[in-house]
Amino acid sequence: MNKQVKQKITINGSSYTVIDALNNITLADSFVKNKIGTGHGEAKLYVGNYNDRYTTFFDNLNRPFFFLKKDFIRYMLDAKYEFTNPQQDYVKKGDMPKRYTDLYRKLCSINEEKLNFEMIRKDVKPPRVYLQSNSKYYTLMREIGLPNISYLSILKLKNSSNKIVYYCKIFIEYKHDIVKYDSPLEKKEMEEIEHSNKTDKEKNSLIESRQGQGEYRRKVLEDCQYCPFTLVNDERLLIASHIKPWVNSTDKEKIDPKNGFALTPTYDKLFDQGYITFCSDKKLKVSPWISPMNQQRLKIYDGMLLKNLQIDKKREYYLTYHRKHIFKE
Repeated sequence: MNKQVKQKITINGSSYTVIDALNNITLADSFVKNKIGTGHGEAKLYVGNYNDRYTTFFDNLNRPFFFLKKDFIRYMLDAKYEFTNPQQDYVKKGDMPKRYTDLYRKLCSINEEKLNFEMIRKDVKPPRVYLQSNSKYYTLMREIGLPNISYLSILKLKNSSNKIVYYCKIFIEYKHDIVKYDSPLEKKEMEEIEHSNKTDKEKNSLIESRQGQGEYRRKVLEDCQYCPFTLVNDERLLIASHIKPWVNSTDKEKIDPKNGFALTPTYDKLFDQGYITFCSDKKLKVSPWISPMNQQRLKIYDGMLLKNLQIDKKREYYLTYHRKHIFKE
């Protein structure tokens, strides 16, 4: 049974209630400074088409907006490989490694943790909705953002004084099914396996485990015989999901069935992308970056008990990594 409750989050010691979330606003090539194309770029940000969803979410742009310094730093760490080994054809591709160093130092030199700014709506003919800001922190987002593989999400929050604020955070997403772009780290890892001195059997086992196939899949489904959310036990409908991502795992961890759960596709996607994770007491942690409406549609909520979740000490080891490095707080 679904129990819909108001989700609360804590930011810098202050408590906020999550009202809504607007996700996956792509940082297009025309918007960022790290360009692939030849255009000069625009400071305005396209957030979607005019409809009730956007007018309700942005019902009053006079309210405060803010980034967090730690989120910018997390983004830079996640984007480091693309900056230092660029896969996209940036206009000044050879300058990207130095640009990373300069931008990272610039971020670290910022004294504030909460980076407040203002946003205005750009006067553009409907139905397209554009926002813009003259803030240096908004400009900083344009400077560090990488086109096509970066996106902005915004939380609409209510503080303890019942004031509405907007919390903005940028993410990087290498998923090829979104932009036909494979993670450079995964490509590098695959090449190292293929050119290693391992036997063909060992290579196949490691490569198959990347997609949750082969011996890895068989052992995960043997250990976890159903999805803890749906209780579906038809192997044709289950995905052998890695807890600690394949690319970040050692060879032993890549094929360890304890580094996996059996999940139906929707929950596999949520877990893989860090929108849900699990606590040692079998309670679900739900990212605030899923809107309350979509949490309700998915029939999930923060603190939900999953009695049939298969957790032991070995899986808890991998879950510690997932909560720290994958989960979107």
